[in-house]
Amino acid sequence: MSSTDERRFEVLRAIVTDYVATQEPIGSKALVERHHLGVSSATIRNDMAVLEAEGYIAQPHTSSGRVPTDKGYRLFVDRISEVKPLSSVERRAILSFLDTGVDLDDVLRRSVRLLAQLTRQVAVIQYPVLSTATVRHLEVVALTPSRLLLVVITDTGRVEQRMVDVPEDIGDEEIVRLRDMFSAALHGQRLEVASHAVAELANSAPDDLRQAVIRMASVLVETLVERSDDRLVLGGTSNLARSAADFTPVQGSMDSVLEALEEQVVVLKLLAATQLPGTVTVQIGEETNTANLRGAAVVSTGYGASGTVFGGLGVLGPTRMDYPGTIASVAAVARYVGEVLAER
Repeated sequence: MSSTDERRFEVLRAIVTDYVATQEPIGSKALVERHHLGVSSATIRNDMAVLEAEGYIAQPHTSSGRVPTDKGYRLFVDRISEVKPLSSVERRAILSFLDTGVDLDDVLRRSVRLLAQLTRQVAVIQYPVLSTATVRHLEVVALTPSRLLLVVITDTGRVEQRMVDVPEDIGDEEIVRLRDMFSAALHGQRLEVASHAVAELANSAPDDLRQAVIRMASVLVETLVERSDDRLVLGGTSNLARSAADFTPVQGSMDSVLEALEEQVVVLKLLAATQLPGTVTVQIGEETNTANLRGAAVVSTGYGASGTVFGGLGVLGPTRMDYPGTIASVAAVARYVGEVLAER
């Protein structure tokens, strides 16, 4: 990049920074007063004219200053070389807050509440995707001689409980045999593999347990197959009210953004853009490929442990967003959610 291009990017960076902070169009005079750009006002005006001609900034009203366009935000985000790390105090506070969650549901609720507070945007997290999880433990409990409780615990901390009615009364010895049989087939298996292993048990079950095995296998296969409900947790939707002025009817009103958030398929698609923990993806305006979100940006990443992605996590807000701070917060919370769930 030439020195001229670099200088023009610094002008763009200054416009983005000031506009995010003030929500007011930025003029050349304000840039000279607030930033040490090392060039004259005339040079800055010329650079702004070039940036506008190239589509990085726009003039919303005659005789007003300039505001960044989606293309301008995109270049700004792509050129972020360093994201300010959280302080050790902030990191400890995040980890302590998440680690005191009593179960998976509580940890996820705490995650979105914390992320919404840190970024002042709408936060969303996806429940651990069952197909990427492995079975940590299976418990079989006799509630009555003919009714069993199956408890499946995955390495993501998810707990699935199912009732099974068996055709004949089951004794303690048979319960132990059933538990050992299914545990051997399930333990340490990824769920899509485990469902096949369970289905095969019915073919090899001893005659005296065959009917019980068939009933248990049928219920477990349904449990292990990915479900479409209870997929997302949202927090901080009230933060949209602070940014109501950023959502114009042309770009998509705040109501249309709320409608998009209600469509879980839309949000899941946006979160799916990132599949690697530690890699943060930023989708700006039209890049979301969602008509209702043309005035919004989504910053997301995957969370997990040991190279396995449990699900997606991110925030949604107006394109006029503190991208460096938001990227840092999303990355930090995702890291610690993965650590907390991996230790459970």
